[in-house]
Amino acid sequence: MFEELDLDRRLQLGLDELGLKNATEVQRRVVPAALSGRDLRVSAETGSGKTLAYLIPLAQQILCAPDGKQAGTLALILVPTRELARQVHKHCRQLLAKSPLQVQAITGGADFKYQKSLFRKNPEILVATPGRLLEHCEKGSADLRSLRTLVLDEADRMLDMGFREDVMKIADYCAPGKQVLMLSATLQHKGLGGIAKALLQDPEKIAVGEVRQPHSSIFHQLVLADGQQHKDKLLLALLQQGNFRRALVFGNKRTTAVRMASLLQHHKLRCGCLHGEMSTEERKHVMHQFSDGKVTVVCASDVAARGLDVKDIDLVVNYDIPHSGDDYLHRTGRTGRAGAQGLAVSLVCAAEWNLMIGIERYLKLSFERRALPGLKARYNGPKKLKSSGKAAGSKKKRSKSAAAKSKTRQRNQKNRGKPQAQTSGKSKTTNDGFAPLMKKKPTN
Repeated sequence: MFEELDLDRRLQLGLDELGLKNATEVQRRVVPAALSGRDLRVSAETGSGKTLAYLIPLAQQILCAPDGKQAGTLALILVPTRELARQVHKHCRQLLAKSPLQVQAITGGADFKYQKSLFRKNPEILVATPGRLLEHCEKGSADLRSLRTLVLDEADRMLDMGFREDVMKIADYCAPGKQVLMLSATLQHKGLGGIAKALLQDPEKIAVGEVRQPHSSIFHQLVLADGQQHKDKLLLALLQQGNFRRALVFGNKRTTAVRMASLLQHHKLRCGCLHGEMSTEERKHVMHQFSDGKVTVVCASDVAARGLDVKDIDLVVNYDIPHSGDDYLHRTGRTGRAGAQGLAVSLVCAAEWNLMIGIERYLKLSFERRALPGLKARYNGPKKLKSSGKAAGSKKKRSKSAAAKSKTRQRNQKNRGKPQAQTSGKSKTTNDGFAPLMKKKPTN
């Protein structure tokens, strides 16, 4: 398919170096549409090849521009996390290895003055996180007046992380009439419509695969647990079996990721930790060790679920169940890439049962129930189930007297501070303390 596009020779050489002959579905649909110059809204699953789907057309447009090289950045790729920025930067450099184009990455956590010097080199392509780039725009370091293409990669994630205002401000620094490509896991994300209306002109919508469709090459398993201590034993047992090359273990909190890493290191496993409060250099170091095989297990918070692209991850363990089906897809999408087999194991205690069932229903998927030898949980699931599969609650019926008392309390609370109406008893009196005269009934 790439041969049919009549790409620049230098770009084609880069694809050959990467060993890419056949395009993925998202590349087949996005590359020609982007080369036409239209704005695009694209949804595609993790690991579908969407990074190259936008890198190829934007590089082709720069290389074949009739007006040659201009001062300032010609293509800007905004991403939500440092990890994803590094991944995209790496892919871009590999693709452009045979071309004269320069690409630079601007992320938070790096030296600001050093980054200013990168802008003076006039890189044609810039990969950046919104917060740090906005700082450079406001201080005059970044020149986006010649921008031709703006890419919002994982736009849904950027909105979730609170970058909407930063993205809109950056767009104001860009040249008018630019092409905008918006990519996300779903086209239905709340808030995407507003930003698309503001930045895109008559966009073409491209949806590749079902948004909720997990990779067919990933096996999903569920292991019941009795609590934290039991989960620790299950996690150790899974990893000490050694039936994997690289493994990712996810917790919902930074503290959980740190504690798990300490536990595994104590048991002599080659383990690293990755979370959002680490410095850029610390995170880089962990990722290099993971990629080089010096570390075989990484315990992470959800910061690593987006943009992490390391080969041969064949095991993902959810120590904590993620809060949504989409988060589950992003976590487990780190394995089973490029057609390889992967395994996702979720450790589920009683408090997480309903959340796990909700994820199953959302993904229209039934997880294989599994028990580890010698570590079977006492918890076997809820005693009573709803038709949905969730645990049925046991609501106790209140007595009539208790209900009446509760109603009275609510009424009194509502009427607090209001003047009280007189009661209808026999002891009604006037202000002088005497009862009013009773009217006599007329006699017949």
